[in-house]
Amino acid sequence: MTRPVLASWIAAQRSRLLAQQGHAWLLQGPSGLGQFQLALELVRAWLCEAPIEQGACGVCGSCHAIDVRTHADLCVLMPEVQMLARGWPLPEKAQADLDDKKRKPSREIRVDAMRQAVEFTQRTSARGRGKAVLVYPAEQMNVVTANALLKTLEEPPGEVRFVLASEAAHQLLPTIRSRCLGHTMAWPAQADMLHWLTAQGLPVDVAEVFLRISGGRPDDALALFQSGCNPQSWAQLPQAMLRGDASALTDWTPPQAIEALQKLCHDLLALCVGAVPRYFALADLPDVPAIGPLTRWSRALSTAARTAEHPFNPGLMLEALAAQARNALHSRQ
Repeated sequence: MTRPVLASWIAAQRSRLLAQQGHAWLLQGPSGLGQFQLALELVRAWLCEAPIEQGACGVCGSCHAIDVRTHADLCVLMPEVQMLARGWPLPEKAQADLDDKKRKPSREIRVDAMRQAVEFTQRTSARGRGKAVLVYPAEQMNVVTANALLKTLEEPPGEVRFVLASEAAHQLLPTIRSRCLGHTMAWPAQADMLHWLTAQGLPVDVAEVFLRISGGRPDDALALFQSGCNPQSWAQLPQAMLRGDASALTDWTPPQAIEALQKLCHDLLALCVGAVPRYFALADLPDVPAIGPLTRWSRALSTAARTAEHPFNPGLMLEALAAQARNALHSRQ
């Protein structure tokens, strides 16, 4: 399995965190800044059989076991949808339930998985380098799941270390946050992000476009590129919404469409108050409507986002979103 190119800003943060002592870290910051990758680099270094100053050696048995997702002393907790998307194996019982179609993959970190993780921490290390638990995104723990972690997080048995990575740390229980050393993810410089994205195969001009679409978040920019997002369609979206053309949204799922419209609404609100747009080129935006309709549109999009994963009829929902956008963009009061 080929390891992705490690971004320079992730490597720099890894070195700083490894130089500090602590059994539990909370990595926090907006999405797309590499929380999961930094968390994985920390546990890789903690469990490495021949660590170097910069982190893990990358060639020992422990490093290989992490690369192929089979390390006996590493427990990764994610919502099942993310475990499957990232290629991490599910616990036997959970996989059996999904195979038998007893339920769908969870979008939260299940309390059963957390209880198994607590049991995992109490067993003896298989490789003699301690044990590690990685939780991402930590805000996907519900209250019951978080409470199942609290006692072990405060007093971990043996040589167990935790790293929690979050894109919405304010949603975590205060008692979880207080038991961890906090680290706010660094926002990399534009030149560093472009250098990393070009190393992933993006031409510089394409990397610049996807960085703007993602709001300057490199991981999100790469994910957008890999998803097949069309920069030309993105540039045409504002004018399509001005016409109420729902066909401009048909290549997206309802959650993706809502996110795109929220970005459009954000940029128009920014222009209303004298700021610069973040996600769209200024030339692509329509005349700015009044701030009142934009504010109401923003609230309506937030409401729609709550049920976007399970729309009654996706096609009708996209048509309704386009009509809603057209009304907001044509309103002047």
